[in-house]
Amino acid sequence: MRVVPGKVVVVGAGPAGMAAARTAADAGAEVTMVDSEPEAGGQYLRGRARFCHPRVTHLKNTEAWLVEGNTLHLRGSERLRFDALVIATGAYDRPLPFPGWDGPGVITAGAAQALAKQGVTLGGRVIVAGTGPFLLPVATALRDLGATLVGVYEASSPARWLREAGAIAANRHKIGELARYRKVLPRLETRTAVIAKRGDRVTVAKLDSRWRPVSHRTEHADLVCIGHGFLPRTDLLPDASRTNDFYDVDDHQRTSVENVYAAGEVTGIGGADLAEAEGVIAGARAAGQEPPRKAVEAVRRGRLFAAALGRAHAVQPGWKTWLNQDTTVCRCEKVSLGDLGDATTMRELKLTSRVAMGRCQGRVCARNASELTGVPFDDQRRVIAVPIPLGELADLQEDNS
Repeated sequence: MRVVPGKVVVVGAGPAGMAAARTAADAGAEVTMVDSEPEAGGQYLRGRARFCHPRVTHLKNTEAWLVEGNTLHLRGSERLRFDALVIATGAYDRPLPFPGWDGPGVITAGAAQALAKQGVTLGGRVIVAGTGPFLLPVATALRDLGATLVGVYEASSPARWLREAGAIAANRHKIGELARYRKVLPRLETRTAVIAKRGDRVTVAKLDSRWRPVSHRTEHADLVCIGHGFLPRTDLLPDASRTNDFYDVDDHQRTSVENVYAAGEVTGIGGADLAEAEGVIAGARAAGQEPPRKAVEAVRRGRLFAAALGRAHAVQPGWKTWLNQDTTVCRCEKVSLGDLGDATTMRELKLTSRVAMGRCQGRVCARNASELTGVPFDDQRRVIAVPIPLGELADLQEDNS
């Protein structure tokens, strides 16, 4: 029996979302791609994608805030009905707190890259610190803009990759990509981290395997860009099965929620090529088609790399020793480490300290607070994915009455 493509809605217009929308449209589906940015491309391409397809309606500057049955609710009380939904909302930086991280001259690595793509750098002397290969393109972009690169500090050890021979062999092209960053590799120091900043004085520490400082020195920098991995944007589907924050998907990118697929960094951090291949599979299946073998093989290889990346650059518990009692943990509500108290549940922790009660709703601080206190992290699942006016909730209630 021939499957007739229906209405497919894609949320997110990065590499995964664009691939899903294009593939579903090519299969004959009526496709709407929703994205909160003014242009397609996501964080990776930053408006340089120039996406255009005659069968895809691209809703720009549009936020999705609720999935209810086969309906996607958008800001402004608009709704989209779908036969299949693809979530490709990407991920955001995870910064680890340290004394001075909430002061001037400290931003996330993702923010630094976004500004660099617009030709802007916020400092003359710059440090890029954290963990993962994302540090290298950020450092390269800043250097190319004329910034003096004081250092690129990787908290993990490259020796961890020696255990990942299978993933490296399956993704040999990744090794070649290092050539793009040859100008900044001489500034790379491993098992090294920024653990404090005061003015332009930056405390840089050498770390043991658990990220505990074993020695330190002072460097001078106007700007510190930090990124300790990524957290996925999975708020739109709070009831879906997940592992370590990421959506669980099968070989066809199906989530545990009927007729909902996921692609890209919401399923794991593995780079733009993996995200695009997952988008192709999700788009094909959402339109009732078999995915191309090339995409299936690319996903197989890419997931090997993503798993290896997660192991090689896992955040280690020694980072908690970088803080003192006055160190800010929650920037929205100005909550310090000493304010966290002795709560035993995340709800109690929120009510007693106000951590995770600000505008970001715990997206930045809740996991860090959980690790600092030992309070179980409950995935911060919420029904409403983005902040919205109460009037839109009232409209929803009236329509359902």
